[in-house]
Amino acid sequence: MSDLLEEQLRRGPSAAHTEGGSTAALELLLERIGSEDLADVVYTELDSPFGPLQAAATRRGLVHLAFPEQDRGETLALLARRISPRIVRAPRRLEQLRRELAQYFEGTRREFEVALDWSLIGPFATRVLRRTASIPYGGHLSYAEVAAAAGSPGGARAAGNALGSNPIPIVIPCHRVLRAGGALGGYGGGLERKRLLLELEGALTPPLSG
Repeated sequence: MSDLLEEQLRRGPSAAHTEGGSTAALELLLERIGSEDLADVVYTELDSPFGPLQAAATRRGLVHLAFPEQDRGETLALLARRISPRIVRAPRRLEQLRRELAQYFEGTRREFEVALDWSLIGPFATRVLRRTASIPYGGHLSYAEVAAAAGSPGGARAAGNALGSNPIPIVIPCHRVLRAGGALGGYGGGLERKRLLLELEGALTPPLSG
């Protein structure tokens, strides 16, 4: 693959269009590269009640899910630095996630089945988030309980930091971790989103305060 084509692939269809290339042809090429598993990371935008989410996956599984306000360029730069610069937009590779998210937001799905790639998550955070991933739909644990399960009794603050930097929110349901007593605590996507996710799952009875 030529250096120029690699640069166009990294910069996306808009760059090709402004440089006189065919956007449609480049989109087709990008999709083919993604569908034939020639890229190390694929990404796309997915609809949600919160606005478009940027999802990225490797051959192992979903590696990043970004809320609308998160900078797309910074996310792709992180993926290029931490995983691989061979990144291509390929919606078809993320079709299962699109379908499962739609079902979840419609209230018809309680568990995600997409594979996950934990490459962006450190050892302690992995223990915290694996325990978090096992919290059932409609349930919740406290920060202290999650910290203890991760092998750090008394490490509620550290667990909160790990949850706050969760690169795969919603699918790894860090919104299901609350303060002792039931207060919402924090959330990387904002407390209003946390409240809405818990309401969707029927976990706000009685109502939880911030």
